[in-house]
Amino acid sequence: MTIQTVAVITGGSSGIGAATARLFAARGHAVAVLDVNRERGEKLAASLAAGGAARFYECDVADAKAVDAVAAQVGKDLGPAGILVTSAGLIPNTESIMDMDMQAHERMWQVNYNGTVHACRSFGRQMIARKRGAIVTLGSINSLLPLPLPAYNPGKAAIARLTQLLAVELGRHGIRVNSVGPTYVMTETLQARVDAGLRDLNKIMAVHALDTLPGPEDIAQAIAFLCSAEARTITGVLLPVDSGWLAGVSYKTYAGGVPWTD
Repeated sequence: MTIQTVAVITGGSSGIGAATARLFAARGHAVAVLDVNRERGEKLAASLAAGGAARFYECDVADAKAVDAVAAQVGKDLGPAGILVTSAGLIPNTESIMDMDMQAHERMWQVNYNGTVHACRSFGRQMIARKRGAIVTLGSINSLLPLPLPAYNPGKAAIARLTQLLAVELGRHGIRVNSVGPTYVMTETLQARVDAGLRDLNKIMAVHALDTLPGPEDIAQAIAFLCSAEARTITGVLLPVDSGWLAGVSYKTYAGGVPWTD
């Protein structure tokens, strides 16, 4: 198999990150899996390495110096990054601004927003040097409308704007920067929260146009498209992968009801 460009996935040991790492590896890319979970990350990288080049790097993306150091090591081990997917992030439960834990609020911004900035800067510099590359940030339906997640929700809105800023700043270097905006993704984490009574699956599904939620592999496919030659003139966009949540959330909650009977 001919090794293509190096794909770097932050938060790559589970969920959307792991699905994306598997997809890029299957398509012949060398893959760098970055995560704080060494056990899961090493296990995934070992499975990917059976088909090509893949390595795990323990990294807390909230630490800018650590991300810089890992970027340098990836460059030595696998080569400069050609693709970056910023999947690392923390997901909270519902809370109010007046009662939220400010330490947890700060940590979420450090990981979700600052971690995205750190990765884009460290690996983006490698792309600038080569005058090409593709970055996909992990946004959310939280990028589009308010939800009662006072650290996560504004952070995802900020990532959407950051993506636009980077698209313009890096476009002159031949680098495209886009974002995906998933709805609730049926990951192991979400399933566990549903099972624990922390999420109401019926309530979630009631406002989607489709009767199924995306899985991590669906998000990975959208990410791969945005990184592909087929998307060579697409940059600065937030691509919802949301089973029609954005269309359905206001339509299906209209006070006059919907014009059909199930």
